[in-house]
Amino acid sequence: MSHALLFFLLFLAATLWLTRQAARRTGSAGAFYTGGGRLNAAQNGLALAGDYLSAAAFLGAIGMYLGQGYDSLAYAVGTLAGWPLLMLLFADKLRSLGRFTVADVLASRFEHRGVRLMTVAGSLTVTLFYLIVQMVGAGKLLGLLFGLPYLPAVLIVGGLMVLYVSLGGMLATSWVQMLKAALMLLCGLLLTGGVLWRAGGLTALLQAAEAVRGPGILQPSKALGGAWDILSLGLGLSLGLLGLPHILMRFFTVPDARAARRSVGWATLLVAAFFLLNIVIGYGAVVMVGPEARFHDAAGKLLGGGNMAALHLAGLLGGPWLEGLVAAVAFATILAVLAGLAMAGASAVSHDFYAVWLKRGDADSRQELRVSRLATLGLGLLAVLLSTLFQNQNVAFLFGLAFAIAASANFPILLLTLYWPGLTARGALLGGLVGMLASLALIVAGPAVWVAVLGHPAPLFPLANPALLSVPLAFAAAWLGSQGGKAS
Repeated sequence: MSHALLFFLLFLAATLWLTRQAARRTGSAGAFYTGGGRLNAAQNGLALAGDYLSAAAFLGAIGMYLGQGYDSLAYAVGTLAGWPLLMLLFADKLRSLGRFTVADVLASRFEHRGVRLMTVAGSLTVTLFYLIVQMVGAGKLLGLLFGLPYLPAVLIVGGLMVLYVSLGGMLATSWVQMLKAALMLLCGLLLTGGVLWRAGGLTALLQAAEAVRGPGILQPSKALGGAWDILSLGLGLSLGLLGLPHILMRFFTVPDARAARRSVGWATLLVAAFFLLNIVIGYGAVVMVGPEARFHDAAGKLLGGGNMAALHLAGLLGGPWLEGLVAAVAFATILAVLAGLAMAGASAVSHDFYAVWLKRGDADSRQELRVSRLATLGLGLLAVLLSTLFQNQNVAFLFGLAFAIAASANFPILLLTLYWPGLTARGALLGGLVGMLASLALIVAGPAVWVAVLGHPAPLFPLANPALLSVPLAFAAAWLGSQGGKAS
């Protein structure tokens, strides 16, 4: 624990210093929301990768390898498939049309107050759900390392998140993301090297995993569901990336459309590299952590829960120093992604809702920044409270649900806005609302909430991920709403 605390303090000191430096350069609304558009493609690519590589992509993914094996690889492939689509469909167009937020892109076509309000609601819904995922990972991590109860642990993390965003804005968030992404790749390389050295190579590792858990460890498990479940999950993961507000905001931090497109290329390479490392680390956890009694309680459950498999593996491979480093980087991962999410949510409230929708563009920069800081605080408190409902769920699974909401509420309307001249304001409004409400209703009626949270014996909607139904519903609603209307 002392080693973890040391690395925690070093990271906090570094990020607080970065935040202070960023605060000195963040005097206007433009600097607060976009960092002044000064990042180059490589820097923004590293920050994009940092925004994406969350607690789910690290802690949750390794825990899912340990619990379900191949299923974690399915999540990785599904999300990775979205990156080329993001580069081809959205990167340069968003940078060319947008100013601060995704709502600005829609406003380039529709001067309609209802469309902007709908975009705010969609962005906040996705952001809040994703915040819950990160809060669950934070609470479990601090509980395992320092014995903190869940609620105090997430309150500490939420407080740090508010500090980063309120003081430094997008520039501080970007610098923290870059630092965290580099540290994650370093930890991934260290763990991968340790696993391969101890196992005697990749082939020997996979053979050992099969010997420990049987051939099913290299095949989809029953938890992944049938063909329809897998198709719905893949659709939500691949298209959800294109609807995540904190990812899309990154295209406004670079100087031009070419840099936006190149930054996605850098991010794709970095994310793919990390997922390849995760395969080795995950199956290393199966072979080295799964059979070890010291990592389990009397009931046979993993100490700290399934999301802590990576930490146990680090302790086994490198002792308390490596475990402390991985714990600190996992903590850095959560804080950095939380900061990016809070930045997106605060921008939706302060810029899209308060400054443009409520004040009709008459709010001055100081008022807007004050509202942004209050919104960050409110989002943090709400995420802390809601995360208590999902604290026993695997964060990689929750991550899939957040992507499904993004795929349903944001992606269809953005795609149609950029590529279909026949879309009307009424169609955009109806499509966004139907996508958001349908995905939320189907999640509540599905196994994740109806069974796991509310305790009913069977779900009302059979699929764990709603994207297969909610995404087509959003497109259909947008088309129907655009019939017989004017294109703008």
